[in-house]
Amino acid sequence: MITFASSNKKKNNMDEKSKIPTPVISLIPLFVLVALLAMVIPIFGGDALLGGSQVSLLIASSVCVGIAMIKYNYKWSSLEEGMAKNIKKVTPAIIILLLIGAISGTWMLSGVVPTLIYYGLHTLTPQIFLASCCLICAIVSVITGSSWTTIATIGVALLGIGKAQGFEAGWIAGAIISGAYFGDKISPLSDTTVLASSTTGTKLFTHIRYMLVTTVPSIIITLIIFTIAGFLKGNVAHEQTALFADTLAQKFNLSPWLLLVPVITGILILIKLPTIITLFISSVIAGICILIFQPHILLQIAQGETLDFTTGFKALMTSVFGSTSLSTGQPEIDALVATRGMRGMMDTIWLIICAMCFGGVMSASGMIRSITDVFVRFVRKPKSAVCSTVASGLFFNTCTADQYLSIILTGNLFKELYKNRGLESRLLSRTVEDSVTVTSVLIPWNSCGMTQATVLGVSTLTYLPYCFFNLLSPLMSIIIAFTGFKIKQTFSSELSGNNSKPIKQAA
Repeated sequence: MITFASSNKKKNNMDEKSKIPTPVISLIPLFVLVALLAMVIPIFGGDALLGGSQVSLLIASSVCVGIAMIKYNYKWSSLEEGMAKNIKKVTPAIIILLLIGAISGTWMLSGVVPTLIYYGLHTLTPQIFLASCCLICAIVSVITGSSWTTIATIGVALLGIGKAQGFEAGWIAGAIISGAYFGDKISPLSDTTVLASSTTGTKLFTHIRYMLVTTVPSIIITLIIFTIAGFLKGNVAHEQTALFADTLAQKFNLSPWLLLVPVITGILILIKLPTIITLFISSVIAGICILIFQPHILLQIAQGETLDFTTGFKALMTSVFGSTSLSTGQPEIDALVATRGMRGMMDTIWLIICAMCFGGVMSASGMIRSITDVFVRFVRKPKSAVCSTVASGLFFNTCTADQYLSIILTGNLFKELYKNRGLESRLLSRTVEDSVTVTSVLIPWNSCGMTQATVLGVSTLTYLPYCFFNLLSPLMSIIIAFTGFKIKQTFSSELSGNNSKPIKQAA
């Protein structure tokens, strides 16, 4: 009886192994996706988000499903379950995205963002703007632990200031994202920081301290680049800055009291209130500020003559759910103060769902596992372990389109392998953060890339070349690995050698 059960178990294991596609076959859906996006993005440009990218993801998903069902006899129910699990994981992110849409509308129309822009124009000189922008977002993100909240609030205001000072949108967005993701990566309040440390079995503050080795050089180089760029590009005439400030002051009732909204939002974050509740309360407070400070804006939105309950309620709901446009007499400022509300997030949500479908079927069909097994084969020494981890993290970010799933998959894939090679778990947790957390925003169909492009109104490919911190982090991780600095190994990692043989430890 025991022998029979054992043979059955072995047979089931063999059947399971036979279902895993080869790496070459597993790459086919990914190649299809890249080829389709390579056609869609140049043809549609910024409108690729309106349907082209979503259809590309669905076609790539169907190719994956076809291969899995026809060639490897996978059941549709198991692939469908994989998609459903993936979509379920991003449900909180979708709700957050809708609330960010509400905040973008209420913060703008209440005068919160115009007030921040107005005071920022009188405080930040063009020469130091880009470096200050990066530093401000870094500080706010460290305090809040959230790159999404930082970008959706202070980031939007800084974008307006930068545009008023004559900077290109890509440079401004790059500075905002670089700073925000520095804080997201290093803050003990960040969910990705906690997830990376817990997944790899590393103590939180051990993980954070070890990340300083790669993170500090990356942010210093980033700040130097933005400082140089600021002095080279920040020579815009002061007349343009004054024009922006005067136009905003004429259109909105600006008041220091409006700054209480971001202050209260910051306090709610500091007391660790859940993100969804914090964003909801913040948008409600901003909505009340619209009624108090900007009743004339409500009249313009509702196109009415008197502000009664019906008119005010209609205009307020429009500012939260729908798109609004205000006429200031200056086209650049009209574009700046225009809002899209929750409705403006729907294309991004559609794209996230399609991306989760692709990641779900790739995972459920065993194709992701097949491809990542290739990375594992090259892991022999610390530098190859780090390089393989970085490559795997970037691959997961591309395929699963979700940073949280990528962190979990990369951490679990290499956890035992690092242990068997005598490498510390903190090296794995740091490399995961360097390769996954900060690069997710650089991939157009990743949930982070889609979200920030939507919130800032700057396409992913436009800001990508200027996100210096995000680009430097994985490179710095590899460079430090090749130097061996602060990397310890308890025994030889050569597969052909004796695993118990001690080797020299790096400092």
